[in-house]
Amino acid sequence: MRRDPPRGPRPPAGAGPWDRASGGRAASRPPPVAAPPGSREEAAASRPERAAELRLYGLNAVRAAFARRPQALRKLYLSEARIPALQPLLKWCVAHRIGYRVVGEDDLHRLAGSGHHEGVVADVLREEPSPLSNWLRDLPAGPLCALWLDGVGNPHNFGAILRSAAHFGVAAVLLPKHSPLALSGAAARVAEGGAEAVPLVRLGRADNAAAQLRGAGFALAATVVEGGADPFAAPLPERLVYVLGAEGEGMDRELAAACDLRLSIAGTGAVESLNVAAATAVLLAAWRARR
Repeated sequence: MRRDPPRGPRPPAGAGPWDRASGGRAASRPPPVAAPPGSREEAAASRPERAAELRLYGLNAVRAAFARRPQALRKLYLSEARIPALQPLLKWCVAHRIGYRVVGEDDLHRLAGSGHHEGVVADVLREEPSPLSNWLRDLPAGPLCALWLDGVGNPHNFGAILRSAAHFGVAAVLLPKHSPLALSGAAARVAEGGAEAVPLVRLGRADNAAAQLRGAGFALAATVVEGGADPFAAPLPERLVYVLGAEGEGMDRELAAACDLRLSIAGTGAVESLNVAAATAVLLAAWRARR
């Protein structure tokens, strides 16, 4: 006896049948569904493109990716409770034959590798950082701020930095040539949509990158624990790159020495310093206050 194929959730209200690729005639079959999470089929389907795909989770992270680049969506998993909130996304899946599946809390937890999935997990195509020369070529005139992350590696700090960068309108986050830092599901979730609002840019050799940035009118500001000027009192150039050091070791000394100015955030001394994500928010507020 032939078994019917597994069905996904009922198609969203108002979503019509999609056309068959071969003839353009309307199809009456149900929308495609992703393979069951954790199954052999799911593992096989994701293996070839694993490096090219990013697994997002969290409502704002998934919504932001869909709003900016819906064509990047490859698979979607959601809880039944999220169906009403994700109707536009589900309609897109129906219209473009993207597999989706309603799954339980345990499955979402396993797929996300986290309990902070907020009822939705999506696989999307990864967006690679742009080369510095391309980013500089397309810059608008006027005041701009960018962040150079020298050794930052914690994904939660990276996500918090992206969230602050989006809030304050940062033009880009600059990643050193050999930095392993890349957007992850955890970083995108912490960024709450900010990962889609701020471009990532890949630098070349540090001295060449600094020269290119200065040629485009940027000054480089080293952020140091002590001995720098107060960012709320010092004159900050209209086009500025904050250079931020690693969570533990701080900035590379040679890079700090090569910067045009040095800035420190004053505090009580009860702790050595702010962590890099908190410091970023303070520094961006200082720059934005001048604009």
